[in-house]
Amino acid sequence: MPGSGPAPGPIPGPMPGAMQAPMPAAGAGLTPNVAGALAYLVGAITGILFLVIDPFKADRFVRFHAFQSIFFNLAWIAFWIVWMIVGLVLGAVSHGLFFIIQLPINLLVTVGGFCIWIYLMYSAYQGKTFQLPVIGALAATQAGIAPATTGQRL
Repeated sequence: MPGSGPAPGPIPGPMPGAMQAPMPAAGAGLTPNVAGALAYLVGAITGILFLVIDPFKADRFVRFHAFQSIFFNLAWIAFWIVWMIVGLVLGAVSHGLFFIIQLPINLLVTVGGFCIWIYLMYSAYQGKTFQLPVIGALAATQAGIAPATTGQRL
């Protein structure tokens, strides 16, 4: 019987023209985009972790996101300390009226910060280097990249 072998089918291997996934760092099992996204997960703690972990501390992309995570969290904490002091002073001066005004403002600022945090993780996972206005330039300088390369994969 001619053609008694297996029926012709698709050729094994990657599809021609398909995008290749980034290669994981040696021995880590994480691609740089996943490591960049995870650098934001627990804030400054994971940022510092990815600056110390061996396969990632040399990757400029991961270093950028780790530094931006650290700086973003430090700025977020400093903002809340100042905002609470301002709220207490204005609340005391206005005999408690500012506390009523401050509650919805606190809610909006918290939701906004959460959205920024999620977007930073998402953009890192997409392989982008989205830079926050002041913090991003500092992180880029610390990571050894040019501050103007926003949105590019390193």
